[in-house]
Amino acid sequence: MAKLYFKYGAMGCSKSAQALITKFNYEERGMKVLLLKPSIDTRDGATAVRSRIGLEQQAVTVAGDVNLYDLYVNNYRDADVIIVDECQFLAPDQVDDLNQIVIDFDLSVLCFGLATDFLTHLFPGSRRLFEIADSIQEIKSVCKCGGKATINARLDDEGNVVFSGDQVCIGGNERYIAMCKKCWLKAKREHDAKLKA
Repeated sequence: MAKLYFKYGAMGCSKSAQALITKFNYEERGMKVLLLKPSIDTRDGATAVRSRIGLEQQAVTVAGDVNLYDLYVNNYRDADVIIVDECQFLAPDQVDDLNQIVIDFDLSVLCFGLATDFLTHLFPGSRRLFEIADSIQEIKSVCKCGGKATINARLDDEGNVVFSGDQVCIGGNERYIAMCKKCWLKAKREHDAKLKA
């Protein structure tokens, strides 16, 4: 039976690598994969899905107002599975579209992405996936202290952790670091103390 899967983790936990490995595994068995990514994610080029370990594939990019159900029905009905990278950037309605594809066409949809932003708030797409996904799996990551990383700390141009700004700021290693809650809260206390000084 097909399912809507949500595989999430902090920055650097190999989400994109796992998405591309999963794509390879399906294709090795002769299945056609529709690889999607939100068009807002341009850090590796408009259509590239690239992992930090060097894996790369081209994807179909979708803007936030694209009806994914219609896109599948009208253009990609021959796909045997759908894989979405950076799914946190999907609109909640798009997550609903994917869920309806699972139901109507018995087609598995695997979504890979972040759960929360740099201030620990859920992204709208991730929130909807937590609400309706049939299978939810955390992909683990490690903080520099060796603890389990769960927070995507945003860095400024000097490498300092920041605690204000827009929810979406596209970037990779130069802009984000995965941290455990303890290290992130320590950085926040130090930041707040500097502001009061």
